[in-house]
Amino acid sequence: MTAHITTAYEVAVPAQAELGEGPTWDPAAGRLVWVDILASRVHTYDPATGRRTVRTTEQHVGAAKPRVGGGLVLNLRDGVGLVDPDGTFRWLHRDPVPGRRGNDAAVAPDGALWAGTMRYDESPGGGTLTRVTGDGTARLVLDDVTVSNGTGWSPDGRLMYYIDTPTRRIDVFDVDGPRVRNRRPLARVEDGAGHPDGLTVDADGCVWVALWDGGAVRRYTPDGRLDRVIELPVPRTTACAFGGPDLTDLYITTARTGLTAPHPLSGALLVVPGAGRGLPQPAFAG
Repeated sequence: MTAHITTAYEVAVPAQAELGEGPTWDPAAGRLVWVDILASRVHTYDPATGRRTVRTTEQHVGAAKPRVGGGLVLNLRDGVGLVDPDGTFRWLHRDPVPGRRGNDAAVAPDGALWAGTMRYDESPGGGTLTRVTGDGTARLVLDDVTVSNGTGWSPDGRLMYYIDTPTRRIDVFDVDGPRVRNRRPLARVEDGAGHPDGLTVDADGCVWVALWDGGAVRRYTPDGRLDRVIELPVPRTTACAFGGPDLTDLYITTARTGLTAPHPLSGALLVVPGAGRGLPQPAFAG
């Protein structure tokens, strides 16, 4: 079946982020949280009021996710840290490795953070995926990862989807308590269409994937069939998430890093109103 194609996007925040990433809807605060990794900034955006905030971190920040009770958990260069509701920062799990930084991360249904890493030089096998709980306990889930990216869970919590970008695949695992097993490919992004980056899972169990150097977000059905494409004018779409009070608006982060002649919207936060129906995202239990 031919995929449905749309270009109905709007500009939510006309930022010029170097490497915008990781949009996450915070229902308690009614706002979207996202990061600019290479500028070491955590952004928030309230679509109801237009209010925006920016917090600068002391290290490159790969992801920022809401915590139970307020505050944020951050996936930083040297490990995972916490921002308390009063703005105080403290480390939860430090694991500094020279030449490596935190990248995308996601909170599992049980409230644990699955934090990815990668080498700055993107050397093969230099990254990891680690499960970090609220007490600071960290367990290595995957090593031999190159660019750890999108991670998400099916609506029933029985499947986990994962992207190691250079593989060009969206992989799926069976969830076995705090562990995953039986890794296999759900879909592969064909040559010339860009590289899979961040992902989100909707209420129908479909997987939405942003394509780096693909200028698009794709939706794949639970059986791996491509059924929708959102075409965008910026080449480096990085991640996507549903937000708004009804979780029907798809927010998309973008990047301008590495582009000799970036599009005027490269680095902006984009939104496709009424794109679908998202899943409520759990907050970090810590």
